[in-house]
Amino acid sequence: MTDIWKEREKALENQYIYEREKELIARLRKQERDRLVKDLCHNRCPKCGEEIEAMTFRGVPLDKCPGCGGVWLGPNDLQILSEKDHRTWFEKWFKAEEEIQESRAAGE
Repeated sequence: MTDIWKEREKALENQYIYEREKELIARLRKQERDRLVKDLCHNRCPKCGEEIEAMTFRGVPLDKCPGCGGVWLGPNDLQILSEKDHRTWFEKWFKAEEEIQESRAAGE
């Protein structure tokens, strides 16, 4: 009778260890996946995957994608830009973008 209890105790211990190891493996896989995503997507456009380029517009640092034209601002950058000549900076920005797109289209 004692052998049955010892076998049950050993089986429960093995099950406990198995569950703990399974949780650890899942956690390690998630950490590795998160690290890979962070490494592979660093300085990449989330829309098209092109490498983004740092630039300065009116003294404010921006990140711009050469592929799709996407622009990323820092936390307070939009506020800083809006305080500077708020009537024309959007117009100038988008006119410059249109000219670039037209020159690319003409070159193709």
